[in-house]
Amino acid sequence: MSAPQSRERSIILNENGWSVRVLDQRGLPWRIEWVELTTVAAAARAISEMWVRGAPLIGATAAYGLCLALRADASDAALERGMALLLGTRPTAVNLRWALERVRASAQPHQDDARVAAAYRCAALICDEDVNSCRAIGDHGLELIRAVAAQGRTVNVLTHCNAGALATVDYGTALAPIYRAQELGIAVHVWVDETRPRNQGALLTAYELNRARIPHTVITDNAGGLLMQRGEVDLCLVGADRVSRNGDVCNKIGTYLKALAAHDNGVPFYVALPLSTYDGSLASGSEIPIEERDPAEVILISGELPGGEPGTLRLTRSAAANPAFDITPARLVTGYVTDRGILRHASEWAALTMRALQRNTR
Repeated sequence: MSAPQSRERSIILNENGWSVRVLDQRGLPWRIEWVELTTVAAAARAISEMWVRGAPLIGATAAYGLCLALRADASDAALERGMALLLGTRPTAVNLRWALERVRASAQPHQDDARVAAAYRCAALICDEDVNSCRAIGDHGLELIRAVAAQGRTVNVLTHCNAGALATVDYGTALAPIYRAQELGIAVHVWVDETRPRNQGALLTAYELNRARIPHTVITDNAGGLLMQRGEVDLCLVGADRVSRNGDVCNKIGTYLKALAAHDNGVPFYVALPLSTYDGSLASGSEIPIEERDPAEVILISGELPGGEPGTLRLTRSAAANPAFDITPARLVTGYVTDRGILRHASEWAALTMRALQRNTR
């Protein structure tokens, strides 16, 4: 599958066998900088300050963060302190808690060095599973693109935020089918929402697509509706940070408006996610906590200055609000592209989750 050319994972266990490297995404596309995480505090900072972002990658980073906590102190108290610190970094993405609970469950039966080793094995497994899940999402989502391409024209996909390799350990969720289509020579073009206020679309998705040489066009967040009215969007494909039991989708702020426009114009709206992003403990999206981030992200904007150097500019001197996510009701979702196939209704999640749990407990 043709994702970013480096083919490096977004989080890498170092040769020393205990510290990890992550790509500091705040500098992209102007600066490529890998940062070594050696403490649980550093892992927590990397998540909260968005050196890493995207639900699957947040989960993987948190998993290794808990490993780092146990390496420093393998006691039960340190395990719980590490859990609490990492859980407090980003409240919305369910993969964070999911990954931490997996590592804790793997480590708890052991003591001392054996506990640390068990935690690292679990974190590595979480990363490997994420790669395999994203590959499978790519294969299943490919069928949506192939169906449009059968009409003999370029497939126009609209996406929001970044749900590519940079948001996961590798390959991505919403971008994985696009990478798969490119690999097979299917003509595809991507409308890339800029995704204010942090511009993950304009900075990160465009960066990925540039490197993969996939045709794309960056648009303002409010342009998608007009493009749909003109018939210039064949399907919308976005990621997710959490999906509740009834199928409501929590994703980057602005996703709900795209889903409304898609519904009004008869454009299929698909959500791509691994099973780990489904939260069956919540009945609906109204129960999902919405992260309120620093208003400075709205007031300030980073980019390339006229001289070619990266810089930051102030957009306004007024007060700002910065809710980071919104909820798209299940009624607006055409289907869910998962690592287990394409689901057409929220009721299919329960059976899928039960089968997965049965496999994991055998």
